[in-house]
Amino acid sequence: MNLIKKILLVLLIVFIAIQFIQPAWNTNGQVLPTDISKTVYVPQNVQSLLQIACYDCHSNNTIYPWYAYMQPIGWILANHIKNGKKELNFSDFGSYSIRKQQSKLKAIADQIKDGEMPPCSYTIIHKNARLSKEQKALIVDWAEKAQDSLSQKNP
Repeated sequence: MNLIKKILLVLLIVFIAIQFIQPAWNTNGQVLPTDISKTVYVPQNVQSLLQIACYDCHSNNTIYPWYAYMQPIGWILANHIKNGKKELNFSDFGSYSIRKQQSKLKAIADQIKDGEMPPCSYTIIHKNARLSKEQKALIVDWAEKAQDSLSQKNP
């Protein structure tokens, strides 16, 4: 067996072996009392957009695509979700201070306006997460109004 075949065999064995090392799944399946929809008013049309375009990385309920079961892709996705939830977790939004909630709502509006969210790396694969200008405007308008309503609670 020549050297190239040996290397390919070793790589195949390593690839098969790493399939048994699965990351923890981010699936709670529940809407917690701290969910953003329980904390601030979120119209159903905005909630639907958030679930489609944001919740996979920014909540405790990720809907995993088929390729998430293949390593090392699953590890990369798990890390991406972990980082997304560290920045903003819609499931835990109600546990944030009012000031932090206001800051997060402002960040949502700013990042949607700037085209930073949802990221291209996500929308390339998840075509339904591509937001139209109207959908972006809807989310931005909601985030700004929600931020204002929180300002009235915390003068």
